[in-house]
Amino acid sequence: MRRLFLGIDFGTGGCKATAVSESGEVVADASVEYPTEYPRQGWSEQNPSDWYAAMCRAVAEVGAKGADLSKVAAVSFDGSTHNAVLLDGNMSPVRKTIMWTDQRSVAECEELRKTCRDEIFSTAYQMPTPTWTLPQMMWLKNNEPEVLKKTRRVLFVKDYVRYLVTGVAVTDYIEAQGTLFFDMESMSWSERLVGLSGLDLASLPEIVKPADPAGRVTAQAARDLGIAEGTPVVCGTSDSAVEDYGAGAIEPGDCILKLATAGNVNVMTAEPHPFKTTLTYSHVIEGMWYTVSATNAAALCQRWFRDAFCDAEKSLAASTGGRAFALMDALAEKSPVGANGVMFHPYLQGERSPYWDSDLRASFTGISISSTRGDFMRALLEGVAFSLKDCYGAIEEMGLGVKRIFLIGGGARSPLWSSIVSDVFNMSVAVPVPGDASYGAALLAGVGAGAFDSPADAVKKCLKIGRFVEPDPSSASRYAELFEKYKATHDALAPVYKMK
Repeated sequence: MRRLFLGIDFGTGGCKATAVSESGEVVADASVEYPTEYPRQGWSEQNPSDWYAAMCRAVAEVGAKGADLSKVAAVSFDGSTHNAVLLDGNMSPVRKTIMWTDQRSVAECEELRKTCRDEIFSTAYQMPTPTWTLPQMMWLKNNEPEVLKKTRRVLFVKDYVRYLVTGVAVTDYIEAQGTLFFDMESMSWSERLVGLSGLDLASLPEIVKPADPAGRVTAQAARDLGIAEGTPVVCGTSDSAVEDYGAGAIEPGDCILKLATAGNVNVMTAEPHPFKTTLTYSHVIEGMWYTVSATNAAALCQRWFRDAFCDAEKSLAASTGGRAFALMDALAEKSPVGANGVMFHPYLQGERSPYWDSDLRASFTGISISSTRGDFMRALLEGVAFSLKDCYGAIEEMGLGVKRIFLIGGGARSPLWSSIVSDVFNMSVAVPVPGDASYGAALLAGVGAGAFDSPADAVKKCLKIGRFVEPDPSSASRYAELFEKYKATHDALAPVYKMK
């Protein structure tokens, strides 16, 4: 009987489950969205109960699509990081989870930069910004102190759901690095930085390795998921780390461009390179690291535009069984390089790299009476690509060598968007199949189950490249000119967004 390995990803916008065979073939996958709440401008929260429900639906769909769930030999999880799930003594959430896109802790970040910036950077290898757990917890300490008083245990998105599946409460060291109260040299919680957060050190979970065992499926979870009671569960890690790994970026110099809810430029390295405008994390492969330059909104922009302005495409897609995004791409393709002068800056939720400016806002500029819906749609795709190129500038400033580029995320499925990215970067890009986090998590499940000799062995045996995209010289030249205009437009508008 051929075994299956199940990877379950908790991204910012939804849960994806993927069943993979021992040879690395995707047997079936399924995705289920869950909502993010925005109760105030700059706030971003999710209800933890939505994650478990979405997982159950996604796994059920995997089974309905032909995966024999009785053959699942191991399960592993991944999830978006920085998101603390605060639990009471009964392991029940005491409030909704503040997400990594939340911007409410600007004042707390300013306090940290004034009082202990250098200490935080030397300990945690990161600079204080609202995306991290530490300033989020400080905001709670200052504004909702009763929440921290009720908190007895702290987990993170994928760890909380895994606890519901196994009854075991642990996290991995890459996830822990996403808190800003982790000591990178000792690879342990920093008592000093945890103290700043307002949390009790004893509330934090035990730290294990991504491929370590982390319990077995309980009887209740087996009934909910349709897989066997006692199935081994592997810890897993952050979505960014596991998708880099699952996409084949397992050697120094490998670079990931990610077109998912957020956008990333991740470069693999043989040692850590802390830098004040990037993020630094351990790799799934022990001893390796990766540097991250990231934009807050990538495919999120396309989803926002679809929901706000594309009722016609949504209706047509629903009636024909197609995809609204494909219909949007067809319109965008009718617009030329440069979108007839329309330009988009994707700052829907402020911005991380390279500006670290929570006041930035998205904009369409260059609009004229002749601008079409297709121009707006193409400008959006180009703007996100320019934002990734802007992030890449930090990588160039650091002098990190890049030898090959992998393009991943939902946006990579679009031939048009992939081509735009290749042209903007003026580089060849490889698009792995499937190249997503749930696939990487499934490979980790296989590693934990002993199906592969090591994490690297799993990727080398299973990874496939779906296609290579080559830049068009004339388009690349035009985009180089437009990128300078993109940056100049940011510089002109940034002071406007500071005005209250």
